[in-house]
Amino acid sequence: MNSSTWQQQAQHWPRYDPGQTYQWNYDHAPEVIEVPEPPVPERWEFLGHRVESPLGVAAGPLLNARWLLYYAHLGFDILVYKTVRSRAWPCYPLPNLVPVECESLQGNETVVRASPQMRGTWAVSFGMPSQEPEVWRRDVAWAREKLPPGKVLCVSVVGTGKTLQELQEDYAQVARWATQAGAQVVEANFSCPNVCTPDGQLYRSAEQSAQVAQAIREAIGPEVPLVIKIGHVVDARLASQLVQSLQPWAQALAMTNSVAAQVQGPNGRLLFEGQRRGICGRATFAPSLKQLKLFAQVVQELDSPMKLIAVGGADSWPRVREYLQAGACSVHLATAVMVRPQVGLEIRQQWAKQTVQGT
Repeated sequence: MNSSTWQQQAQHWPRYDPGQTYQWNYDHAPEVIEVPEPPVPERWEFLGHRVESPLGVAAGPLLNARWLLYYAHLGFDILVYKTVRSRAWPCYPLPNLVPVECESLQGNETVVRASPQMRGTWAVSFGMPSQEPEVWRRDVAWAREKLPPGKVLCVSVVGTGKTLQELQEDYAQVARWATQAGAQVVEANFSCPNVCTPDGQLYRSAEQSAQVAQAIREAIGPEVPLVIKIGHVVDARLASQLVQSLQPWAQALAMTNSVAAQVQGPNGRLLFEGQRRGICGRATFAPSLKQLKLFAQVVQELDSPMKLIAVGGADSWPRVREYLQAGACSVHLATAVMVRPQVGLEIRQQWAKQTVQGT
C-alpha cells in the first residue's frame, strides 16, 4: 500500500470504540495493516535499543498483542503494553472515555465540562484493568515474537496492595513476570488519577517511589531498562527529589500521566460520582511541555543520566518537535492514536518533508 492509498483509506481504519466496553475492544482488536513507514531522519536510540524513530504509543491504547502489533505497523517504534497486574482486575463501567470542552489546560483546573463531540481531549476512566497473569504473560510473549525488527516492546506494570511493603513485593513480581515474558523495557506506573489506592499516587513521595523502584530493579536485574511513569508535577523541589531518588534504579521518567479534574455533565451535575478523572489529549500539551522543561532543567542542574519521555497532547509533528527540542528522548502518543490511527504515519511524513525542505 503506497502513501496515497493509505491516506485515502485511513479514515476507515479500525480504532478503539468508546461506545463499547473495554473487554469488547480487547476482544475485537484489529488486524495488522501493511503500510510503508516514511523514514525519519537521523539515528535514534531508546534506552539502549536502536529504533527507527522516537515515536511511541503510551500505555493505554495497546490493550493486547494484536492492538500492539497494529500500531507497530503504523509508524510507531516504541510500544508500551497496557498496564498489567498480578491478578485480574475489572475495568470501571461505561463511560470510560468522555469528551470534554477545553482548548488548552493550565494544569490547575478543578472542573472541566463534558462535550457532545470529541475535539481532541477527553476524560479517561478505566481504573487500570488487567487480565489474569497467565493470559497477559502469554500474550506479551507472543507480541515479542511477532514484533518487527527495530521496534521495542515495553510493558507497563502496577502493583496491587494496601501497604508499601505489599506494593514493593507486588510491583517486583509483576515486573519480573513481564521481563520473563519478553519485555525489553519495563515501565512502572506510579501514577493514576482515577484510583484512590496507594499505587496511583506513589509518585508524590520520592522516598516511597525509590523504595519500590529498588525492589523492581532487584527483581528484573541490571540489564533491563526501567521507566517510571509519573503524574502532573509543578513543584521544582519534588521534581528534584524524584530525579535524585530514582536515578540509582531507573533510566527514565515518563510524563505526564494526564491532568486530573472533575467532569461536569450537560445538566450541571458532576460525572463519575464527583471523583476526579484524568484529562488526556490535545489540551494537556501546554502543562505537559511545561513539566518536561522543568524536569529537563533539574536533570541538567544535577548532571543526571535520567532520560525523559514526553507524553501529553502530542498529536502533530510540530508538537513532537517541541518535545524533542525541550529535552525528551522519545515522544509517546495515546489519545491521538485512538482517534486517528494514521497519526504516526502523518507525523513521519511531515517530518521527512520538512527535513527535505530544510524547515
